[in-house]
Amino acid sequence: MAPSLERPPLQSDERTALTGWLDLQRQILRWKCEGLSEADAHRPVIPTSPAMTMAGLISHMRWVEHTWLEVLFLGGDTTQNPSFDETDEDANWRTDGILLKQLLAEYEDQCARSNEIVATASLDDVGRRPDYRSGQANLRWMLIHLVEETGRHAGHADIVRELLDGANAPDP
Repeated sequence: MAPSLERPPLQSDERTALTGWLDLQRQILRWKCEGLSEADAHRPVIPTSPAMTMAGLISHMRWVEHTWLEVLFLGGDTTQNPSFDETDEDANWRTDGILLKQLLAEYEDQCARSNEIVATASLDDVGRRPDYRSGQANLRWMLIHLVEETGRHAGHADIVRELLDGANAPDP
């Protein structure tokens, strides 16, 4: 049985709807990790995608949030973000030696930082990294993209979890 996962109100304003749907998908990702052992969190189950582990999904999504809101929207530095490592396209999925608990805490912190950024900006504000095509999008577009990408990876987490232990998720 799923924990209390609530959709945004049916009559919400645009910002509330966008952030509500994003928060829901984030919750689903975290929920899919509940009860996993470290071994299972890092165990690849898709032969053609060995980096797509539960731990890898959480790491990837942490860096996706950072990419879109801190780098592309605010114009931040790329050097700390493995997504910009041109020598390893899967760098932001790599989790060797990092505990799932730490990855989840880092993801939680990044989501909180993302929420702070969104709360203080207009949905019409444009990203500050015109050197990247996507950095020319407005915040509204970026949030819609984050809802889509987080939802897609929540679906991947469903599949990975099913392959790990035969369950969509544990009982809360």
